[in-house]
Amino acid sequence: MIPGMPATMIPASEAAKIYQTNYVRNSRAIGVLWAISTMIFAIVNVVCFITPYWIGDGADSPQSGYFGLFHYCIGNGITRELTCQGSFTELQTIPSGAFKAASFFIGMSMMLVVSCIGCFLLFFFCRTGTVYKICGWMQLAAAGS
Repeated sequence: MIPGMPATMIPASEAAKIYQTNYVRNSRAIGVLWAISTMIFAIVNVVCFITPYWIGDGADSPQSGYFGLFHYCIGNGITRELTCQGSFTELQTIPSGAFKAASFFIGMSMMLVVSCIGCFLLFFFCRTGTVYKICGWMQLAAAGS
């Protein structure tokens, strides 16, 4: 008898069942963690896209204004009135080419991640490996843009 080895070995078929059960359990846990991470990334992406206050002062401060990705406000220091301009639907109102490109790419990334969350419904209709590949490629494209 070799030290550290069990006195009896289980048959290969039973060992395969044990490993298969552990594999399925671990893969489901990783899938759930991946789905939660995707949802958190989608929330951050949507907030980043929609938030008008990236740099500058808020609406209650007496300073000159603020700007975001595609929306900006210029304030009057005396009356504290803000004149806001910019809309994602009207690209001409975005002041800079860099901000136009950033708006496009963050918007594209947001749409890909949100559609990836929608693709989670494919788990009910397709094999899990297929859904993982579809969502993985969508997330790769979203991270690249």
